Amino acid sequence: MFPMSFRRLTAPLTVFALGFIALTCAVAHAQQTVLPLWPTATPEPAQTTEPEADVTKDSDALISGHRSVRLANVTKPTLTVYPAHSPNGAAALVFPGGGYQRLAWTGEGTDVCDWLNGIGVTCILVKYRVPQPKGDAGHYPADFADLEDAQQAMRLTRAHAAEWHIDPAKVGVIGFSAGANLAALMSTHPDDHHIESTPAAAEADPKIDARANFAIIVYPAYLALDPDLTTLDPTYTPNAFTPPTFLLQAENDKSYGRNAPVYYQALAAAKVPAELHMFATGGHGFGVHPAGMPEEHWTTFATYWLRSISMIPPAPAHHADDKAPLAIPSPAVNPMPCPNQPPNPNEPPRPPGTPCI
Repeated sequence: MFPMSFRRLTAPLTVFALGFIALTCAVAHAQQTVLPLWPTATPEPAQTTEPEADVTKDSDALISGHRSVRLANVTKPTLTVYPAHSPNGAAALVFPGGGYQRLAWTGEGTDVCDWLNGIGVTCILVKYRVPQPKGDAGHYPADFADLEDAQQAMRLTRAHAAEWHIDPAKVGVIGFSAGANLAALMSTHPDDHHIESTPAAAEADPKIDARANFAIIVYPAYLALDPDLTTLDPTYTPNAFTPPTFLLQAENDKSYGRNAPVYYQALAAAKVPAELHMFATGGHGFGVHPAGMPEEHWTTFATYWLRSISMIPPAPAHHADDKAPLAIPSPAVNPMPCPNQPPNPNEPPRPPGTPCI
């Protein structure tokens, strides 16, 4: 990675160099804040006794062209704050996907934070509890853990809004696959008080509003009912809590490709502002920037959308996204003379449509 050779470095210099690298990393990571969602204990007993682990395999599909870290056995959920260098007050809770069995931590987590930070949005990366039981028993309403963790993350974020330079009225949710299912759930059940949970910490007052101010739902799973996937699961029926929503999915997503359109139709029927993008390719799990694919620049569309709903400020006039559209060239002039007339070298070529004299 480094072009220079370290063979001739003396021992003291080597120690200094390694110490400097470690210090640099420490400074970079010091900008992140990690908080436990449940400092004392989770509302339910741990779902596994296995230690948290990276279960990434060489056979795993690539996300945005690279192998994503996949975390499993998360029994101590956390949130990690990635502050923007030039924060504009907006923030988003990010829920990685993984079928409620694991979390695609980098491909659908830290990669998302890189995009958000680049547009001035503080990223709150949520490590929620997995694995849950497989199938429908693995998420709400059969299992409350996912919604409990999401609600708690939102309340903690708003409780620390001033400290983290966040406008509590501009906090949204972004999810992928199962995480998109969780984002949709937060859009319809942010204050589901029938869930029995224990207070997480004094600063996480359960009275703090857990409603999202916007939602970005990327290739969602489990929203449409089997077997035909043409009907929305009533659990996710839009209601008064549901915020403006941005949806995207690939038409060739064989397992879940109908989820986003079905949810969009329900949003439209409920008169919830929504925007849907369907791509011809991509399959499931394409991530943030799938190189060379039509959906590679979906975050640009999402950025425009966030501006359109006033979650982030308009781009400066000199911003690359706001360049004047390319001028459409005028039709080429017709170099041919009129029929039966010899060309006149003293006259310019005749434009198309000019009548012959």
